Amino acid sequence: MFLLTFQEGGSLRLGVRTDRGVIDVAAASEALGGEPVPATMDEAIAGDGAAVKALEGLVARAANAEGAWLRDEQSLTLGPSVPHPGKILCVGLNYRKHAEESGAAIPTTPVLFSKFANAVAAHGEEVPLSDVAKEYDYEVELGVVMGKEAKNVSEADALGTVFGYTTANDVSARDLQMRTSQWLLGKTMDKFMPIGPYLVTADAVSNPQALQLRTWHNGTLRQDSNTADMIFPVAEIIAYASKHFTLEPGDVIITGTPAGVIMGLPEKNWMVPGDLVEVEVEGLGKLSNRMAAG
Repeated sequence: MFLLTFQEGGSLRLGVRTDRGVIDVAAASEALGGEPVPATMDEAIAGDGAAVKALEGLVARAANAEGAWLRDEQSLTLGPSVPHPGKILCVGLNYRKHAEESGAAIPTTPVLFSKFANAVAAHGEEVPLSDVAKEYDYEVELGVVMGKEAKNVSEADALGTVFGYTTANDVSARDLQMRTSQWLLGKTMDKFMPIGPYLVTADAVSNPQALQLRTWHNGTLRQDSNTADMIFPVAEIIAYASKHFTLEPGDVIITGTPAGVIMGLPEKNWMVPGDLVEVEVEGLGKLSNRMAAG
């Protein structure tokens, strides 16, 4: 199931994308009745499997019905697929060729760092590039959204704690990132993690290690790889992190980027205001953002 958020009346509403259009969950539930459904994306994630089942029931009731609750997606202003993440956990150097193009040693354990909630941005939202940095870069990543608490979870059970998957762009200011051994400064500037356009429930992703990832920078394909090339797969990342701290529903893990970032290219044409960056993870949707003056 493809979930999304959209802006209306100063708030974010929960929607379900279908072949007929986007179901406005709250409006459809009021019109069609039936069992209670989550009203927001936060409630959907917190409700995990029960929430998914309730939303599936609403979709079934809406299948042959008509109403103003069925919306044209193109008319909507989308919000982030996860508007209010708890922890934002990032994995660095998780694709061998990306580590090599970065001039870094191949890691023997997952390289973990974080972003803050101010970095969250939506599909179609402008990303400000301020004059405190110059070396602005893109990174397509598979985003993992937790649906269950995980502490000391095994690799075998790790994927069972996932609510869903989403496309993310780990925007980076390389000159700030490399200023010290701590990457944070160059990673969590405002709107430096566009995420969306959809949150696809885990039942619709049969294998997170078999998804194509691509990035287009001003229409030119720059990154083209597959999650099969991860050094540490999703299940191992969740299990490893959960040994050190508790993962909770709503936490977001972005799992690393493949080769093809600007930092690794012979000619480094860093992103500038006006540039269009499109990132896509197979089956999860294409996320587009234009860079703007900060």
